[in-house]
Amino acid sequence: MMVRHKSKSFSLFALFVLLFFTLNTKAFSNSKSILILGDSLSAGYGMTIDQGWVALSQQYYNVNNQPVDLINASISGETTAGGLRRLPSLLEQHNIDWLLIELGGNDGLQGHPTSNIENNLNAIIDLAKQHDVQVALMQIRIPPNYGKRYRQAFEGLYPKIAEQQQVAYLPFFIEDIATQTHLMQNDGIHPNQQAQPMISEQMQQQLLDLLYN
Repeated sequence: MMVRHKSKSFSLFALFVLLFFTLNTKAFSNSKSILILGDSLSAGYGMTIDQGWVALSQQYYNVNNQPVDLINASISGETTAGGLRRLPSLLEQHNIDWLLIELGGNDGLQGHPTSNIENNLNAIIDLAKQHDVQVALMQIRIPPNYGKRYRQAFEGLYPKIAEQQQVAYLPFFIEDIATQTHLMQNDGIHPNQQAQPMISEQMQQQLLDLLYN
């Protein structure tokens, strides 16, 4: 009786340990994850997704044994309203440490009211905070032909929201690339494949700084 009792107890204990480690692997790992909620600039528009800066950055982290998991939830044509609609299910699906918001470009190109853009970005940040997810907001810029007044109002949203919400603020990641025609696709809006490693190199350290500093 004693032997059978101990054997049964050991089996139950082993099962518990197995389930615990299976369900909580993230708790015993040094890796941290960041979900990138973006548009075509992060979705690799005009190329295969493995050629985009997000995939290249993940490859870099893997090769160099950097404990970073990038989850690319970017969709070409995405707006701040679309990102807000998708975020609840993304937060349920993924256990993330950080959310990087790279949205607003399509809103600006479509001339959406800046008040709507601001409300959507604030709602995205608030939702992430409710799930104990830290947030980084990337500056977005639009071409000058949209008018000085609208452009200034649009671009001024990002530092203002970041300051008010007390979240990390990142510079526009194609600031320098956008002025070099050989690094842009024919539409003049999207970086080409040649530019992707440059964007990746720029973002690699910025993301590490977010996650581990």
